[in-house]
Amino acid sequence: MSLRKVLGFALLAVLLAAPAWAQNINAAGATFPYPIYSKWFDEYHKAHPSVQINYQSIGSGGGIRQLLDKTVDFGASDGPMSDDQLKQAGLKILHFPTVLGADVPSYNIPGVTAELKFTPEALAGIFLGKITKWNDPAIASQNPGVKLPAEDIVVVHRSDGSGTTYIWTDYLSKVSDEWKTKVGTNTSVNWPVGLGGKGNEGVAGLLKQTPNSMGYIELIYAIQNNIPYGSVKNVAGEFVKPSLASVSAAAAGTVKSMPDDFRVSITNPPGKGAYPVSSFTWLLIPAQIQDAAKKAAIKDFLGWMLTSGQQLCEPLAYAKLPKEVIAKEEKAIAMIP
Repeated sequence: MSLRKVLGFALLAVLLAAPAWAQNINAAGATFPYPIYSKWFDEYHKAHPSVQINYQSIGSGGGIRQLLDKTVDFGASDGPMSDDQLKQAGLKILHFPTVLGADVPSYNIPGVTAELKFTPEALAGIFLGKITKWNDPAIASQNPGVKLPAEDIVVVHRSDGSGTTYIWTDYLSKVSDEWKTKVGTNTSVNWPVGLGGKGNEGVAGLLKQTPNSMGYIELIYAIQNNIPYGSVKNVAGEFVKPSLASVSAAAAGTVKSMPDDFRVSITNPPGKGAYPVSSFTWLLIPAQIQDAAKKAAIKDFLGWMLTSGQQLCEPLAYAKLPKEVIAKEEKAIAMIP
């Protein structure tokens, strides 16, 4: 057989194996859930070769901005869109919770490997720039037996619009009136002190390379980068380490009162065993999608995410959605026209 015929058959085989149509879907937003989203989009593509979801991990603020600019098919955020942002959109935007995760207080203190304990007052004081030394009594008193240095705390925060920041500042606003008044809750704030890093990746990188630093990152980034992280005192007076169980416990109290639009905060919740800096994270989906094939693909992915996708959460340190929330979301998906 000639080389030309061999190449011809090879080309024919490739064409026959390719999907009859390909659907490219573009999305952007939160870095907080990027590890699980990356896994989901890859696994969904394997099961549905004709659908390719391209996701840019640019931060929640960027995802909302691109959604408002209509340069993506959907966005992703760890903080729900505000009423003003929803008005700017010019069309209805639906919030779909995807997983539960945690912001963790991570640190790099040479010679200290212990799991430190942080009170709400200590965390607010550190990020307000009022607690400046690692051996400050506000920290040392909760960590007896740990030799904390008399070194300056180098605060690290996000430099970009960030849902991880929204969660952190939402928590600090609930536990500190001074923080609420001076700084407040948002995806971007005027930080009283500290260095800025882009994305969870950037903050994790700064923490690793900066001695005596402290910052907030999503749990999986601390685990993957082998950065120590501490426990936080909750409303019940317990020091709780972030984990799948403690994040799920934080959501337990909101399950029955989940609003129809799914916009809810679960930071600083009541109840034993609840980790206080926990949050849902959301996909932001336009209610009206003109391209029928694209709409069908997005709706199918959402259904897959709530079933098969949830089984992929725990290996990446995200907590699954409560079954009550899944049932409520499935009804909402069915209502997309």
